[in-house]
Amino acid sequence: MEAVAQPTHPNRPGKKAYIYVGIFAVALVVLPFQFWYQTWFGRDLKDAEMESYLSNASKPRQAQQALVKISDRLTRGDTSVRRWYPRIAALTASPAAEVRQTAAWVMGHDRSHEAFREPLRNLLRDENPVVRRNAALALANFRDASARPELRGMLRPHTLPSPAAGVVRYRLKLGEYMNNGTLVARVGDVEVRSPLPGEVRVLLRDDGSTVAAGEPLIEVSPDKEHAWEALRALLIVGEPEDTEDVQRFVRAAPGMPERLQRQAILTLEEIRTRAAGKK
Repeated sequence: MEAVAQPTHPNRPGKKAYIYVGIFAVALVVLPFQFWYQTWFGRDLKDAEMESYLSNASKPRQAQQALVKISDRLTRGDTSVRRWYPRIAALTASPAAEVRQTAAWVMGHDRSHEAFREPLRNLLRDENPVVRRNAALALANFRDASARPELRGMLRPHTLPSPAAGVVRYRLKLGEYMNNGTLVARVGDVEVRSPLPGEVRVLLRDDGSTVAAGEPLIEVSPDKEHAWEALRALLIVGEPEDTEDVQRFVRAAPGMPERLQRQAILTLEEIRTRAAGKK
């Protein structure tokens, strides 16, 4: 009996192909993990990594990660991080807004370091409102009264102007919440994004109407978390001229967290007590 011939598979891949496929499959898992691990802010950094991350201006996320780790170590009472204080101050000139705002936040952790005061004051003029707010909160820890105008602004509504002329189409409705960067409307083909968080308080133009560049489109309420931080800061640096803005949060309003009202009462009492002591 003749042996049955085995079928041939001319298109079947060889062993090398399976090896390459296996390597590719492993890379699909390992490379994203490595990227996540290197950029995960919860990962501890060695001192050499801190040096590298704080010096590499081309990778703002690494600088931000190092700043977060410095704040963690300061919270634990680790004074060895002071060696990087000049680097932190230098990062206030970073072209990346997220680095500048994190640097401002970190500098507020050590009010004994007077050299931080001047770069923080410079950040009060930053083009990015979140950077300005972080700088004001940090300066309040230094009991620096230059923070007060920005802190009052955190307690007030703000308006979003139209960036161009055209027909406005809203993406959000009254009462909806926005984060900074949220797309809130379009004017023609131009996007309108919020630079700050808050709720839509008033739509100042009708949907579908034609608007000019610079016309106000949306009034945004103060963000509750930002207002709470501002009230805590004004407890330290607030003056009688600030009480009108604080007073609005003493009166209970629908949706206002109780802790916000309590903080407003404490802040108002402290401002009045401080003013009475100066007489």
